[in-house]
Amino acid sequence: MVTPSLCQSAFAVLRRIEPTLVLEQLGSSLFATALQMVVKDRCVNASYPDAHLSVEASQQRAMTDFYMTYNLIVRLVPILPALILARLGDRGWRRVPIAVPLVGYVLLSLALLLVVVVRLPLEVMFGAGVVFGLSGGFGAYWPGVMTLVALSSTAAERSKVMMTVELLYGTAGLVGSLASGHLFLLYSSSLGTGTILIIVGALLQMLCLTQATFLLQVKPECHQETEDTSRLLPDTSGKVLSEVPSEVPSKVPSEVLSEVSAPAKKNRVNVILLVATAILYGSAVSGAVEIMEVFVLKEPLNWSATQVGYGHAAGYMIFLTSFLGVTVFRRCVSDVALILIGMLSFASGIYFMTFVRTTSMFYLARSLNLFALIPMPTIRSLLSQQVPASSCGTTLTYLQMALKFSGLAYIPAFTKIYQRTLDWLPGFVFTLSSVITVLGMIPISIVGWRSRQNRKYTRIQVD
Repeated sequence: MVTPSLCQSAFAVLRRIEPTLVLEQLGSSLFATALQMVVKDRCVNASYPDAHLSVEASQQRAMTDFYMTYNLIVRLVPILPALILARLGDRGWRRVPIAVPLVGYVLLSLALLLVVVVRLPLEVMFGAGVVFGLSGGFGAYWPGVMTLVALSSTAAERSKVMMTVELLYGTAGLVGSLASGHLFLLYSSSLGTGTILIIVGALLQMLCLTQATFLLQVKPECHQETEDTSRLLPDTSGKVLSEVPSEVPSKVPSEVLSEVSAPAKKNRVNVILLVATAILYGSAVSGAVEIMEVFVLKEPLNWSATQVGYGHAAGYMIFLTSFLGVTVFRRCVSDVALILIGMLSFASGIYFMTFVRTTSMFYLARSLNLFALIPMPTIRSLLSQQVPASSCGTTLTYLQMALKFSGLAYIPAFTKIYQRTLDWLPGFVFTLSSVITVLGMIPISIVGWRSRQNRKYTRIQVD
């Protein structure tokens, strides 16, 4: 009797979104390390005679040029496919925005495998990036996951639930990154270094695709309260009170209870401010992290494959510390304050990264980013509460697409600035990222001010 019960429990777990997240992120973390080391290997002999660059500077320029083109492709090509998949998801096909992009992940891993095994040109990855983009890419996959999570949770608990998803995502990335460097060093005489790592990553992506296609269960939208959320009103416990559960604790003030009823329509001003915050912060984070992948491969750091894996693991550790931060801080501050804490954490850490010269200094700078991942899921949570549930998936996808479009500006800008400052201050782009983060604090502060004004107005009406 025990065995059938265990089988039923295991099957029930396999039908949840968590195995999809874990398998996909394990495969992606292995792929990230493999791609980084393959690019380094292929660019080792790059030369720019006309520019009179040193060997190391030539290698850095070749790597940054590759990543600039590659990142623009994988961010911009998915825009239209992701919108189409989001529309299908909002019409009831919730599994489609998740499963279809996973096909692209599998094909991307297989393309990198061919580049290594068959010694195809590195530019093949540009074509693979186009195919990946046409499948919707991360711009369709992540909003699809977050939409399922948002529609299966109440507004009062949504920030915590979304951060739990981020925690699981980060834990899987941490495990995958720690293993990736060691797997890369495993050598096959017939295939070469790195092939075992890529094969394992591709197999994990295939398992993820199979689970999402045939096993993933989409729960019905049974949380009616998501239809009744459109305002951003922080309560005394620091949570967003655009709604209150049916059983309200007695300690909640009566004036707060009057804030529960909110019209099921868009709060356009808050939506615009939240999107502006997300674009500025997303640009600062993404631009800095993409340059960081190249920065650690040059002197004086000059990381090996194992150190690259550990560096990725340090980044994923921030998922864990950010989750703990949300768990602790949300008891005493509002969601807007949570976002500001996370942005301040990233701004300080990335500024310190400007002066990193040793591996120990790198990890010290990353330790200052303890809460850097709090802002984005919290922004998504607040944004989902500004619109009716029927347009939640589309709204989150529009946010993701706005982040993609911003890549047209920050990816070339960060790349060219890094190349121009390589000789006198390679870490200057990290200072620039810190400044952009501080600018991003302005619109979210306005959201907090508007919330307090709405709260005062509501209390006057009650009096």
